[in-house]
Amino acid sequence: MAQHDYINKKPAGRNSKKNAPAKKPFPILLAVIAILLVGGFAYTLWFIKSNADPKLVEKQAHPSAPAKVEVVIPRTPEFIKEIRNHEIQVEVKELEQKGPYVMQCGSFRTHAQAESLKAKIAFAGLISEIKQAEGSNGTWYKVRLGPYKTKRQAESDKNKLKRVKIVGCGIWGWT
Repeated sequence: MAQHDYINKKPAGRNSKKNAPAKKPFPILLAVIAILLVGGFAYTLWFIKSNADPKLVEKQAHPSAPAKVEVVIPRTPEFIKEIRNHEIQVEVKELEQKGPYVMQCGSFRTHAQAESLKAKIAFAGLISEIKQAEGSNGTWYKVRLGPYKTKRQAESDKNKLKRVKIVGCGIWGWT
């Protein structure tokens, strides 16, 4: 059962409607404001029309064609003419090639490791060879590419190998 507050309860009676707030004249107020705004706008238009300059009104109603303006092209400075007519003579020196180049991508103790790297290089689209070298430390199998006429060609192939994750190749002068 819900509890009721009988002590603070106000009696419902005939006088409860008298205490209610009176309704505000809201629609009447809006109508008065609307009439004032429309009247003010009409007065502003009448004022502008009656105080306008007749010459300015005529000019805006019938605009005349603008006068042609001559465009002056700036003349070319003398030094620019001299630069255009000047012949340039440059001596080009031929760079001497230091000789053929070879690129070595690996040196292994076993032939199987060298063959594995050679296969990866073949998948990159390049041809390599395995050279067997005998030394005081035993037999080494070197994976080489080349010979190249220029170092630029060798660098180009080195970049192709880098794209397929084969790094550590060195470019040497071929002897």
